[in-house]
Formats: sequence, C-alpha cells, structure tokens
Amino acid sequence: MATMAATLTSSLTSKIFENKSSFNGSPVFSRVQSIKSVPQNHSTTISAVATPSYDLDNFKFNPIKESIVSREMTRRYMTDMITYADTDVVVVGAGSAGLSCAYELSKNPNINIAIIEQSVSPGGGAWLGGQLFSAMVVRKPAHKFLDELEVEYDEQEDYVVIKHAALFTSTIMSKLLARPNVKLFNAVAAEDLIVKGDRVAGVVTNWALVSMNHDTQSCMDPNVMEAKIVVSSCGHDGPFGATGVKRLRSIGMIESVPGMKALDMNAAEDAIVRLTREIVPGMIVTGMEVAEIDGSPRMGPTFGAMMMSGQKAAHLALRALGLPNALEESKPEFVIADAADEIVEA
Repeated sequence: MATMAATLTSSLTSKIFENKSSFNGSPVFSRVQSIKSVPQNHSTTISAVATPSYDLDNFKFNPIKESIVSREMTRRYMTDMITYADTDVVVVGAGSAGLSCAYELSKNPNINIAIIEQSVSPGGGAWLGGQLFSAMVVRKPAHKFLDELEVEYDEQEDYVVIKHAALFTSTIMSKLLARPNVKLFNAVAAEDLIVKGDRVAGVVTNWALVSMNHDTQSCMDPNVMEAKIVVSSCGHDGPFGATGVKRLRSIGMIESVPGMKALDMNAAEDAIVRLTREIVPGMIVTGMEVAEIDGSPRMGPTFGAMMMSGQKAAHLALRALGLPNALEESKPEFVIADAADEIVEA
C-alpha cells in the first residue's frame, strides 16, 4: 500500500518587537514570524496561491499613446531636476555607505536629499559579498541596523550573515526611494564640486555616458546642483572612485590622498567609522573614501562599517544643518572599539 504523505499545517508563532535606529529616529515596529521545527518524516504543504482579479487567458492592457509614456517620464524627471537644483543634501555615490546615509537623513521629512550615482545600477559593491559570492557578512553591533530594516540574517556570536547581499541593498533602496523627500539620479556623474570661498557648495553633474566621452567630442558642458551639504561616498580609488577627495586635493583644499593600506578587518572597520567626518566645510566623507584620504586599512568583504559610517555621516550632516542629531542630542546606542581596544563613540 502506497504511503500517504501527511500534510502538516505549521503553526506560526508571532512576536512583535520594537527597534529604534542604531542612532536616532522614530521607532520601527516589525512582526517576525518563526516556524516551529517540523519532524523530518513529515512533509509541509503551504497553500497560498492568490487568485488574480483578471483573466490571464484573455488579458489585455488599457490603451495608451506612445507620446504619453514619453511625456510622463520627461515631465517627472525634469520636475525632479528643477526641485533638486538647489537642495539640502547631495549624496554622491549610492553604495552601501551612501544609501545608509540617505536612509538615516530621510527620516527627517523636512530635509530634501538628492543621490547621485554614476552607474545605471545603484548599490555599489553591495549587490554581492566578496569574490562574487552572494552572502554578506556584517559584524556586530551593526546588525541593529539590519533589525531596523527588517533584513533577515543568520546570527553568529560576533557577526551575522545575510544569505544574499542583494537583500540588504534592495530592502534599503525600496524603503529609501519610497520616501517623498528623496530622489535618486542614477547614470549621472559628479564631474566636479561647486566651491565658494573655502566651502563646498554643491556638485557639477553630467550624464555618466557624457562624462566618459568628453575626449571624443568638442564640448559637452555640465549641469549644477547646489546643496547646503555634500556627502561624498565615492568608494575606493578607481575610474569613478574617491573622486570627491581627489578633486579636493587637486584644487588645494586638502594636502594629499595617500590611499588605503593593506587589509586588516579589525582595524579597518573601526577606523572607517571613527574617521568619518566633515573633511572641509560643506563636505562630509563616508565609506571607503575615508580609507583613501586617511591611509587606513582596507576591510575586504565585511559591510558593517559602510552602514555605520553612512549613519554617522547623516548625523554629521544634521549637525551641520543645525538640526537635532544623535552626536549632540544623545549618545549613540552602541560604541565601537578601535584596533587598540580604545572605546570610541560611533
């Protein structure tokens, strides 16, 4: 007699808990569901197929004119360009540090944030872990930021592992870009800085493909975006890397960009957070660009410092704007130790 497969309806236990930002902000409530262990000799069947509200066999889209599609895209994008031509904060580079910074800043609905990303695909190196492997390692206590974002992970004693780095990137992007005070301008390069006196006052922008082809054409002038604060998170050196601090050096606002040292994870991540700062009036450096300017070690495939450096940069920007921030109003909820085990505030 054929053995009948037993159908087990798994009981779900729900737990509601409250998470606050690792630094500041309104509480975030989340519901985590855990599935009780299922004996190995049982199969689990979950039936959750939703019935569509339309007929897939005879599906037909509503009619539209091609010109309407073009006008909708153009009108909305140009409106964004007009809105953000003079803004509060410009974040240059939409990697893990830049996205974390913009996310933290966007909690204040009165701050307008423009994100400039030269690539078509934002996210920087945070779509993958190291060496094209998918998992993302985040050292504690930076996992508190993942709790706020509601990103699941496998918890170990001193670190956590997200099964795919894209879960972090896609989650923070979806939450960030849904906010009305944020605009991402991807495929746009920051070609230069606006400098007035001794203060950075914005960025010079152009389409990334135009920036890459200046030598093939006679003249392709850029555009501009004024800002009260520029956060430079351009990453480690490369064709589009560390462009903010390299430009500061070329115009004499800083003396040198020594480049990052060889890898030392324990020293590197603490140093990145500790040295995140307003490097010249009006410009804050965050993420791996900090390592380039300070000659601190590279960290390799760990991402906690990128998140925490971005959050710290956000609160430095809030302080520069004269707004409440965790660096002045209250101490952060955790501290990070440097390589010598000296406790320093994040």
